[in-house]
Amino acid sequence: MLAKREENRIQSEIVCIEDLVPKNHLLRKIDAAVGFSKIYEIDEDLYCKDNGRPSTDPIVPAGSGLSSLP
Repeated sequence: MLAKREENRIQSEIVCIEDLVPKNHLLRKIDAAVGFSKIYEIDEDLYCKDNGRPSTDPIVPAGSGLSSLP
């Protein structure tokens, strides 16, 4: 029986995240309307400035909560 050898090729692709989200998407509208920089001011006292490991950007959990909206 003739067996064809499978070739395992690794492919990579460079993608711009801006191109993945449509221009009229709800999250783009929210981003334009909401001042997320205020979150940094609110959370500033919750993070240690000189001790511990680097923190997660506080915008990430806020944004991921919004992305679960229908």
